[in-house]
Amino acid sequence: MLSLYERSNHRSGDCSRREWMRIGGLNALGLSLPALLAKTAEARGDDVGAQTFGRAKNVIYLYLAGGPPQHETFDPKPDAPAEVRGEFQPIHTNVPGIDFCELLPRTSTIADKLAICRSMATDDNTHSTSGYWVLTGFKYRGTNAREISPTDWPHIGSVVQRLKPSANGPFGFAWLPEPIVANPGVRISGQTAGFIGRRWDPHNFTCDPQRTNFSIEEFALPDDVPPLRVSSRASLLKQINHHFQAIEQHSQNQDISRLRAEALDILTTGKARQAFALEREPAKLRDRYGRGKWGQSVLLARRLIEAGVRFVHVQWPREPGDLTSSAPTWDTHAKNNARVKSVLCPQFDVAFSALIDDLDSRGLLDETLVVAGGEFGRTPTFNAQGGRDHWGPVFSVALAGAGISGGQVYGSSDAKGAYPRDGRTPPQDLAATIFHLLGIGHNATMPHPNGRPIHICDGKPMYSLLGLQPATQARRAATGKIEPIPDFLPIYTPQQNT
Repeated sequence: MLSLYERSNHRSGDCSRREWMRIGGLNALGLSLPALLAKTAEARGDDVGAQTFGRAKNVIYLYLAGGPPQHETFDPKPDAPAEVRGEFQPIHTNVPGIDFCELLPRTSTIADKLAICRSMATDDNTHSTSGYWVLTGFKYRGTNAREISPTDWPHIGSVVQRLKPSANGPFGFAWLPEPIVANPGVRISGQTAGFIGRRWDPHNFTCDPQRTNFSIEEFALPDDVPPLRVSSRASLLKQINHHFQAIEQHSQNQDISRLRAEALDILTTGKARQAFALEREPAKLRDRYGRGKWGQSVLLARRLIEAGVRFVHVQWPREPGDLTSSAPTWDTHAKNNARVKSVLCPQFDVAFSALIDDLDSRGLLDETLVVAGGEFGRTPTFNAQGGRDHWGPVFSVALAGAGISGGQVYGSSDAKGAYPRDGRTPPQDLAATIFHLLGIGHNATMPHPNGRPIHICDGKPMYSLLGLQPATQARRAATGKIEPIPDFLPIYTPQQNT
């Protein structure tokens, strides 16, 4: 179901005439704003920042809700005691010296395209507040993070949509296939536009793309209203609105006009509708992503960025009836080993590796930033139920694509995977990296509802993850033995819903 939120009535701040004249004067001298920012970076001696600023055109954020265990994914600890390392072994990747857990055999073959941060940290073991920090770049300052508030800091995608809207798509920020819901069915903070206004909320597509004959109902025109009639009605509406231009200057009415334009674009041009036409994809490719809800949602993310959407958040979906479970999503409080082996890692491994390879083969990886991670990690030891509990002191995040130099690990955790050993990285640095690569800049400001400009981020880009050369060139230098995919690892194939 498509949710087109009503717009905020907050007045947006604009650049002053003097500021526009200043920028215009620079353009006359042959200096565009991106070039000016790049020159500034060079003046600071920051060559990496200058070369990678604005490398990304779009972002796919794969949010592994619940908190993936670092030991069973990107940071195995084979030399740790058995009660820490667990039952799984490391596997060599195609980059010498970098090992992943054996549960990620396909991802191990694309390590040359990935940068893994093994030292992300929030020191917060609560889903709602740690997740809020990861998704917004700011610590939670409210009174109850287990409910959405209009005073929340906006999701990174909302800030992107506000400051760098999509130039050729029907909307800038899409979210699928479902919202973040915590047990026992609570929607938590950090997944909206918060105080910048509902105009910049994500376009939420609550859907199940694994279903047969999958479609988005809101994209379908009534049988008696062809696209030509919709266009005619839009033209008439435009003529009527022309007589109310003075009223339209009010920001709320401008927001309504923008919403109307987006809705008409969806209905008449069909760009968004076509993005959801999964039946147009070859069956073999759909199989490559995995036919479950997660895999097909990741495939949809690729199609949406091709349709012009700037930022796509893909939420790890919940399983039917798991709102009372002791191990929902990646929240493996019980039977961690069985969950990661049979359900979680196989789905992620298949879809993530398929996405990176698919983007690369289409020439989209060098302009698409891919981020994969959760709100925290899991405890270095197992509990009495064979599970790992919440752990914010250290966890791993994977990045790939535009501006990211692949085949490297940033930071490290200690011998037990319990705390950062070096390179401790707070979530605001991840946010700053995203803003930098998108050409927004981590020092950018946006208008607060009270009228004063505020900085969008208080972190710094992870420059050591960024490379001066295109990722495709950096990958050629990566060599190494690729371990075969273990026979025991199943491909998670849920029962088809019809």
